[in-house]
Parts: sequence; C-alpha cells; structure tokens
Amino acid sequence: MSTVIESNESAIPPEQKYFVEAAKRKRTEGTKQFEQLHFSQNEKLRHLADDIYADHAALDRLPVPIKSGDHVKFVVLGAGIGGIVQAIKLIKQGFSAEQILLVETAGGIGGTWYWNRYPGLHCDVEAYCYLPLLEETGYMPKQKYSSSVEIRTYLEDTVKKFGLDSRILFRSQATGLKWDEGLKAWKANLKTRRGPEGKEQTQISVDTDFVFIASGLFPHPQVPKVSGLADFGGPMLHTARWNYDITGGSSDTAFPEMEKLKGKRVGYIGTGATAIQAVPQLAKYAKELYIFQRTPSQVNTRGQRDTDPVEWREKIAAKSGWQKDRMENFAEHLAGHLQPGTDDLVDDGWTQLQAYCALIGSNRFGPIAPDKAQEHIGALMALDSEHNSKARERIQQIVQDKETAHKLTPWYPTWCKRPTFSDMYLEAFNNDNVHLIDTDGRGIDSVTPNSVVANGQDYPIDILILSTGYRSPTSGGDPGSRSGVEIIGRNGRRLATKWDEQGQTTLHGIFTNGFPNLFFQSAVQAAATANYSHVLTVLSEHIASIVATAYKRSSSSADKQSKVVIEPAAAAEDAWGMQIAQGAAFFSGVAICTPGYLNLEGEALQMPPPDDHVAMMKKAKAAIWYKGLVDFTRILEGWRKDGKLEGVEISVNA
Repeated sequence: MSTVIESNESAIPPEQKYFVEAAKRKRTEGTKQFEQLHFSQNEKLRHLADDIYADHAALDRLPVPIKSGDHVKFVVLGAGIGGIVQAIKLIKQGFSAEQILLVETAGGIGGTWYWNRYPGLHCDVEAYCYLPLLEETGYMPKQKYSSSVEIRTYLEDTVKKFGLDSRILFRSQATGLKWDEGLKAWKANLKTRRGPEGKEQTQISVDTDFVFIASGLFPHPQVPKVSGLADFGGPMLHTARWNYDITGGSSDTAFPEMEKLKGKRVGYIGTGATAIQAVPQLAKYAKELYIFQRTPSQVNTRGQRDTDPVEWREKIAAKSGWQKDRMENFAEHLAGHLQPGTDDLVDDGWTQLQAYCALIGSNRFGPIAPDKAQEHIGALMALDSEHNSKARERIQQIVQDKETAHKLTPWYPTWCKRPTFSDMYLEAFNNDNVHLIDTDGRGIDSVTPNSVVANGQDYPIDILILSTGYRSPTSGGDPGSRSGVEIIGRNGRRLATKWDEQGQTTLHGIFTNGFPNLFFQSAVQAAATANYSHVLTVLSEHIASIVATAYKRSSSSADKQSKVVIEPAAAAEDAWGMQIAQGAAFFSGVAICTPGYLNLEGEALQMPPPDDHVAMMKKAKAAIWYKGLVDFTRILEGWRKDGKLEGVEISVNA
C-alpha cells in the first residue's frame, strides 16, 4: 500500500500537492476554531494557563518597588528578553536602574522561558546568537543550543548584574494607559496580585514619562474548540504550563525523569515545534504514547554539541563586536545576501535554508511588483525544491514503518511553518510504544472523559497533553489590544481606533503619532529573522538611542526634572508606511501556505476587493521591511547617525 502511495505522489508536482494539502486544512472558522485559555469561559480550561511556577510566599516577602500614586520615568511592560534588553539598553545610554520599573505578569523573569518548561526544551537558534548581551556579560553558553533551564538562569543573572532585580513588579499587568497632556506623562493602571496562590488582587495607578510595551510574541496559549475537551476526567496540561506534578520530574533539568508516566497511556495533541522536543522525552517513560497530528512538521538535523572553551575564546568571542557580527552573519545567510565562500559562522540547519527568505525578506530578488508575484513565487519554489525534497527523504531514511513515514511527511514550502530541528523526534516513531494518529488535516473529532476520538476511532488514554500552540502574534490589532491594555493617547483617542481606521501606522515599527513617549516592539513595519532575540536587540537599541538623543538635544540630562516628549510626525509615519507597502508583494509566497499561526489560520490570505484601495493599503502596510533585518538595521543606524532624528517631534516642558 505504501509503495503505491509513494509512486502516485511522486508523479504529482510538489506545488500541486501543496495546494491540495493546504485546502484540507482550511476552515471557515479561521482563528475562531481556537479559544485562548486565559479567556476561556470554562474554569478547568482557564486554570491550565495559571502560573504554577510562582513561589507566592517568597514573592510576598519581596519589597514592592512602587506604590499607587508614585511617579517613575520608565515603565517597561514585560520582563522577558524584550523587556530586559530594553531596560539594559536604557541603562547603557546613561539612565539608571532606579528610573526603570518592569511590570511582569509572571512570578519570575524570562517571558517565554519562564512559562515554557516542557521536557527536552532547547532554543532552536544557536545560543551564541540568541542569548542577548553575551559580550557585555562575558558568559559562555554550555552548548550550541541552550536549554530552557540555562536561558532562564542566564536571564536572571543578567537582570541582577544590571541592578534590575529590585525593579520588577511581579504578578502584575497593565490594564490601561492614558496620556495626561497636563502632566506630559502616562497614567498607568496596573492590576497586581499578592497572597496565597496570588489570589488577592489590587489596582494601583502610577505616573510615568515613558512606556515600553515588550509583551512578546506568544503570551496567550490556546486550545481547539473540541467537543468534550473540558470533560476529560484524567490529568490534563498545556505544554505552555508543563505540570510536573502530573508527569514527575522537575523543570530544573532539561531532561527530567518523568517516572509518573510509567504504566500510563498518554495522549498528545499537536505536532509543532514543541512536540518535536517533548515527544522523544515522553516516549522514554509512557507505557503508550498516542500522538494526534493535523499537520506534520518539517524536521531537519540538529547537531547539538558542547561549547569548546578554546574555540570560544580564540574564534567565536575573540574580538569586540563579535556577537553583533555573528547575529548579522546568521541573518544574512538566511536572507541569501552573502556571497558564496563567505564564512558561515553559525553553520547549522538554519543557514542551509535557501528559501526561508520568503518569510523574512531579502534583497536578492530586487523589488517585486504586484504583477510579478506569481513569477516571484516560482523563483522561491525553485530555491526551496532541493532542500524540501531532502527533508522528505530524511523521513523515509529514519522512520522504519513506511506508512508512518508517509504520514509524517510535510507538504508545504519550508517558509510556511517554522522549520524544526531534531535528531530524536523522527527516531521516536521507531519505538513500539509510540503511535502516530494522523487526522489528514482535520484535527481530532472530540474528547470523552477517558479518551480522544480521531478519525471516528476511540483511543483510551490516562493523561492528556495539549500541544496546541498560541494565539498568532499578528492577531489582535494594535500593541495594546494584543497585550490586553487599553491605550488612550492625546485628545482621548484610542490606539485601537487609530489603527482600525488607518491601519498600522508607525515610524520604524516602534512608535506612532498621537501617542507620545510610547514605544513597542514588533516585527510589523520593522523587520524579522529566525532569531527573534536579534530583532529585539535592534529595536531596543533604536528606541533607547532615540530617547537618549532627545534628552541630549533638549539640553536636559537624564536626571533633571524636565519632561521630554517624543513622537513621530504624522507625515513621517505615513511616508514610512508607504515604503513598507511598496515592498509587501515580496511576501506573496505566503499565499500558497497551509493554514497556521503565521497566516492567521488562512485569514491573512483573504484579499480585499481590488477596488477597495483603502483596505488594500492597510494590508500592505502591515508587512515588514522586505530587504531583511540587516538592511533595516543599517537604515536605522544611518538615520540616527547625525542626531537629527528626522521626522520626530520633540518638545521639552519644565
């Protein structure tokens, strides 16, 4: 049977197969097929998003860095990598840690590395590029790809090194920001929790000169709206909040001993980037492991290895500016900008991806006019052909059962879902206790109190693990709506209203007219690469430089009481939006992608009517810089060089 399947499929052009497979997965509900755990009406599901890692008693003993009615110069919303790097960039510009308050919803720092603690978790980007500020801290990562434990510890140590550990308001979140024109400051309403299990909630209000939104890409875990899910009678967890009380083991090690799974039948829903790392660990302990798949992942080789101290000292970190050079070398390889023969400093599975530039931008093709989109897609497909074919062949070489190998084979261009890297995932399917339940793009049918139903068949299980991802980072509109904050700017205008009417309008992707001293981190109208830490570093440096330059231009020091007000001119952000829109056709390759979080489960592929020019422009302005992150960085550096901050309005108020 498998031979016939392979024979038939080999005669079908890949691009045709891509369309067929994408069509299977497209649903009219789009993103509404999921519900976010934080906002679930079902108490059991909602509690799956609780902070189960916080030591509430210890947190209650910490001095509170601010009280209601206080004033602080800088408020940073989020203490993940984005918030931490933003705060440190401000310190490096001459401001002090005491002028900064980080507001964090969790009971600890790290953002995604605080919440995600599932077994086997390592960053998929090389640690020497990913861990921020390595040159400043002098830290040498233990391995080429750091574990979540190492990353979390490193970030905690870095926060202490820069004196920020006492400047974090944990278990707190902003609910509203309102610009006070008289004070030339933001009124920030914060909801904070204390007491046993963090159940005692209070509201506080503080004034702040500047707000920086650094809420990250994936703050909202989700589950499919499947009949009976909340009625499952056994232990259940979401991978975004791995509960080791259920599985055994601990988040203090990358490869925990999950002894509580012995003798258990485990159902695991989802085969994305998380599954690639968690499944091999579960397979070691579960009696039976049932993996329910809607869309297979592309799985490339990993090549993990320990860091060689001699190589680190003499080659990797040998000169000043080494980390920026390495990050940019990695980004440029992905964009296809480096000439043959140029040293590949990272030299891993990522840098072998010729066509990933379809998602992150590249200047190798020049400008793409809308009427050349199909031709451009063809060029990208040709670039991807060899790698994609080899990735499919690798499955056949590793997975012994031909039918399982066939079902694990992905059919979409490499750029359509985040590629994964593992030397253990495909191998796990050779174990007798691991069972792939492929749903051919449909997803599971339902859940009963003691089983998962898929393809009309009942699979009894004892423990249910939901590896069903997060709300798309591109959903939710403006930065406030995405992070649950109502933002009201000058003249009482809501940011959500502005962006709903005008589309996403920024200068350089970081601030918008009518909302002074408000900055945010996002790839939209900025730039992207596979290493999001690099993006955050570039944006944080740009934001901190703007703030520092504004103070210098106003003849004020960071310590004086004068209020500096910064915002982009409306004409400047309109011009920037037009530049972004002119490059939007470069990303037409996503039109042939299977539904997923990158395209809002297919919703982003729906085009406005051709005669609706306003809607078409809104859509085009929501793109990123089409020439890639390094080119974007050079534009920002050139713009900052003369200190004029062209297009930015600055005023000083005593």
